[in-house]
Amino acid sequence: MRLGGQLFGDISDPEAWIAKLREEGFTAAYFPLGDEADERLSLDYARAASEAGIVIAEVGAWSNPLSRNEEERHAKIAFCQRRLALADLVGARCCVNIAGSLGDKWDGPCAADLTEAAFDLVVETVRAIIDAVKPRRTWYTLEPMPWMHPDSPDDYLRLIAAVDCPGFAVHLDPFNLINCPSRYFANAEFLHECFRKLGPHIKSCHAKDLRMSTKFTTHIDETRPGLGEIDYRAYLVDLDRLDPDLPLMIEHLETEDECRLAAAHIRAVARSSNVEIH
Repeated sequence: MRLGGQLFGDISDPEAWIAKLREEGFTAAYFPLGDEADERLSLDYARAASEAGIVIAEVGAWSNPLSRNEEERHAKIAFCQRRLALADLVGARCCVNIAGSLGDKWDGPCAADLTEAAFDLVVETVRAIIDAVKPRRTWYTLEPMPWMHPDSPDDYLRLIAAVDCPGFAVHLDPFNLINCPSRYFANAEFLHECFRKLGPHIKSCHAKDLRMSTKFTTHIDETRPGLGEIDYRAYLVDLDRLDPDLPLMIEHLETEDECRLAAAHIRAVARSSNVEIH
């Protein structure tokens, strides 16, 4: 596998970006340019990554293509199409978004988001995004979430079958699916289930950790890798059985020191588990 994460500091040109990745020891990277980036500049970053042996893990398309506001929905679908086209241009492993929400908050809980009607709308939307771009070098993926489709490995498999398109694949963030005590306390078994069912479809993964508090009723908070209760040995061993270029991307940390501590923890667990991080 390859490890990557957030970068802090100057990455304003391809050379500075590669230098920062090397400083952190990362061999996978988030693509750093936005939707408005010049195509030539995007290709310069992609060329620099290729020459440095860096895998571009993902291009984010974070938005709400399920919005009930039709104007916003069409605008966000178009945005996802542009981001997918950018991912294909630069050879990223995937373009990633969440399914979106029918509620007031694009990534928040809404009772309508786990209905069959929402499932059908997700299928329609994903097809519209992929069909417009027809990617040849990348895949459109959905990060699973605790309260919207896909909310389990089986739900993701059902979505893959329903979309029925070779341009659709899996972005695995199992932490978002550990949303109850049974999955939390038996998280190694749940991780194995995710990889057993979704393994051939996975293009990129996220790295974080979870910690349950004693506050009633159930509170599971995200934290830095190494500060929670996720069985990272199980996670890394399962990752190691897949593509050796599969990216594991640290996310949601606020400082460079935190990111370095997270990377150090992951590398230490990998060494003790005889897992190679390229």
